[in-house]
Amino acid sequence: MNNQTKDTEALVRAIVQGIQEKKGRGIVVVNMENIPTAPSRYFVIGQGGSPQQVEAIAESVSDMARELEGEKPAAVVGRGNAEWVAMDYGTVMVHIFLPEAREHYDLEHLWDDAQLTEVPDLD
Repeated sequence: MNNQTKDTEALVRAIVQGIQEKKGRGIVVVNMENIPTAPSRYFVIGQGGSPQQVEAIAESVSDMARELEGEKPAAVVGRGNAEWVAMDYGTVMVHIFLPEAREHYDLEHLWDDAQLTEVPDLD
């Protein structure tokens, strides 16, 4: 395992921690490392129960990634409407949804060959 892979996996862990910090639910890590046409190596997908919670989760992800891994997103879209906030960390894309939007876009299943890891919800 090279350093970039270790760094990416550490970033994924920090992002998951950021989602959990604000009680985000339904976290799925989509590993697309073996899919040449994928837009990034990983997607991390989670959801909040309200636009305010989606916004708080996105802020927490940003804080955790910066504090734990020294990473800042290259772009963030969706703030303000907070039905779907997407954060681009290059090798990792973060998607925080309201449940209805998540169900509609179904990002987890866009790539049949991707490895899905469900992260248990914290109570």
